[in-house]
Amino acid sequence: MKEFCFLCITKIRNQYVIDSIMTIAIVILMLFGYALICTEHITRINKATVALFCGVCGWVMYMCVGPHYIHTLHGLDFMNYLGDGAYSVHAVNEYIYQHVFVKHMVQLCCIVMYLLATMAIVEVLASNECFDFMIDWCRAKTKWRLTWTLAACSFLLSANLDNLASAVIMLTILSKLVINPRQRCVLGAIVVIATSCGGCFGVIGDVTSLLIWTRAAVTPTNYTAALIIPTIVATIIPTYLIGRMLPDHIDLKRPRVFFRGDDAAMPVWQRALMLFLGLYGLWFVPTFHRLTLLPPFLGALCVLGVLWVVNEVFNRKRILSGQPISFTGNRTLQYEMIQMIMFFIGVSLCVDLLVEVGAMRPVAALCDTYIHNIYLLSVVIGFVSAVMDNIALVMTSISIFPIIDVQNSMPDYVAAFAQNGQYWHLVALSGCVGGCLLPIGNTAGYTLMKHDGVGIWWYFRFITGKVFVGWIVALCVYFLVDYFLR
Repeated sequence: MKEFCFLCITKIRNQYVIDSIMTIAIVILMLFGYALICTEHITRINKATVALFCGVCGWVMYMCVGPHYIHTLHGLDFMNYLGDGAYSVHAVNEYIYQHVFVKHMVQLCCIVMYLLATMAIVEVLASNECFDFMIDWCRAKTKWRLTWTLAACSFLLSANLDNLASAVIMLTILSKLVINPRQRCVLGAIVVIATSCGGCFGVIGDVTSLLIWTRAAVTPTNYTAALIIPTIVATIIPTYLIGRMLPDHIDLKRPRVFFRGDDAAMPVWQRALMLFLGLYGLWFVPTFHRLTLLPPFLGALCVLGVLWVVNEVFNRKRILSGQPISFTGNRTLQYEMIQMIMFFIGVSLCVDLLVEVGAMRPVAALCDTYIHNIYLLSVVIGFVSAVMDNIALVMTSISIFPIIDVQNSMPDYVAAFAQNGQYWHLVALSGCVGGCLLPIGNTAGYTLMKHDGVGIWWYFRFITGKVFVGWIVALCVYFLVDYFLR
């Protein structure tokens, strides 16, 4: 009997050691992946590839020791699922698939579908040259008029579309306007900052803010009201400081001369209508979600459907005449968007895996013990997002702490993690603005590096300090607004 008990204890202990080793291996794999993501500019290994590889391999490793995690984190729910059935490894794997993996994939697929819908909207608008209005709006030789118009267009465009798509569009417009490469780099930095802040302005302007909203951490109206002033401040201050680096007159290219008899060119009013339907139709998505409780991507698909019908009507003559419709959309935009979506899928797999293995709870305990201040925590997040892609960092940050229920007698620090709490606002603000401290901190910065050849050292010398000033002032403005209006 003693020998039997000893063998059972030894088996349980060995199994626990194996499970612990597997957990450590999963965490090490995730940390290694994060390190490769941070050093993409050095290793030249695509971060989307790294994220997908680590996410898939991590979930395969999780399935190998599934019973340990199920008994630890989902024991009661698994017993209810099992019922009178016999316990087996196959039953554990089925439970993981149906109640663990699919739950995370539903949230992931909803956001991916939304991104694909917005990508299609941008493609339809770009193919009909609906963004050419901005070339005429930004055409000004005086530096301040050009600077502020460019920043305003970037901010407003990013508030409606994804900030990566907005950055690619505005950088393409900038290349059609400015001749001097150095002036184009300086103005390109303004585009990166304005699109990042504009994406943080609303819940549909950035992947991170969209994720915070779809996880019910914020409501659209409260989120926009809390961040409207800080994001504008975080745009205005760096734009003014960077604009001082430009000469009084900007070297612009000559405007294109259109052939008035070209029947292929869409009339101005039709392009303006399509631009209005595409951009401002997306502002209806939060209202659509609130009224129907359906996922936001269905609202985006509704906008895409309306826009596509209008596109077919406006191009009806060419379709009936058999004349092919040439799509002149930016292939760089399509490539960057697809890469961003693949990266988002990979990071989501990694973050959800870390949640399921229980690796986020020690991190939350360390933050509660040694930081215990949401503003200080947001500053740390902002600095880390300067070297790590802000999508990966913000997704990790919002997975560390759960959304708590509001109670009457609740400390301010704990209340910050309730729905519409300050923590979710500060994570989005610091993640987006802090990601602009270096060009490797967000996808728009990477686009600037590829598009205009901007170097990290040049950006650090001339841009980082100005972004830092705007970020700190924006945090102070958020604190004052929250303190006096709460």
